[in-house]
Amino acid sequence: MRRNLGSFGTVPWGGCAMREFDTLIFDWDGTLSDSVGHIVSAMRAAAQDADMPVPTSTAVRGIIGLGLPEAVADLYPHESDARRLAAVVDSYRQQYRAQEAQPVLLFPGVREALDAWRAEGYRLAVATGKGRGGLERMLRSHDLLDYFDATRCADETASKPHPRMLREILQQLDGAPSRALMVGDSSFDLDMATQAGMGSIGVTYGAQSREQLLRCKPLHLIDEFVELAGWLKAPCPSNQKMAMGEA
Repeated sequence: MRRNLGSFGTVPWGGCAMREFDTLIFDWDGTLSDSVGHIVSAMRAAAQDADMPVPTSTAVRGIIGLGLPEAVADLYPHESDARRLAAVVDSYRQQYRAQEAQPVLLFPGVREALDAWRAEGYRLAVATGKGRGGLERMLRSHDLLDYFDATRCADETASKPHPRMLREILQQLDGAPSRALMVGDSSFDLDMATQAGMGSIGVTYGAQSREQLLRCKPLHLIDEFVELAGWLKAPCPSNQKMAMGEA
């Protein structure tokens, strides 16, 4: 049985009021997993294979977090031939599977933090733009299949930034938006959290820049994953203005 978090789970919210978070929801690529480079390489190779203009690395980083069909459509907004877009999607799946021959690592401190949060009673979840098959392969490769209380993937619900993914997770866990926190590296993650009525933490070491994340007004930004545990434990300073985005 999960214990009451008590004061340990309290974190600052708007106006510096204190609320308990009992559910931590993570993006996968660029947040828990150091996979952004693999995604960029696979997408550029897929475009070349499908005889489409090869997007820049910056452009590809800008669509990480979306479901795959949505990401490809976003990269080629003026392409009206659905068959050409589908060719990029199909090639990307093949290219990314080939990339997996090179192990995709977790960011430093991820496993240790997940172990600690599980022991402390947090409910843990993943909300990802990956497909179900891709996420299952990654969880299996890192022996994390049993770590998360809920997972949702873009091919089984609405793509980010639509809030449906988070609402389904909370429904499965019988959780409340006010007690859940979304952690992600893209504007899609943070905007999704806002639409779901949840607070969010942006990570600056993933796909998108600090400036892009700040525009989404997260509660806080972290530069390394290991900083999240300390932020969760920290009391809200009495003189701190904590409107969303000012952390």
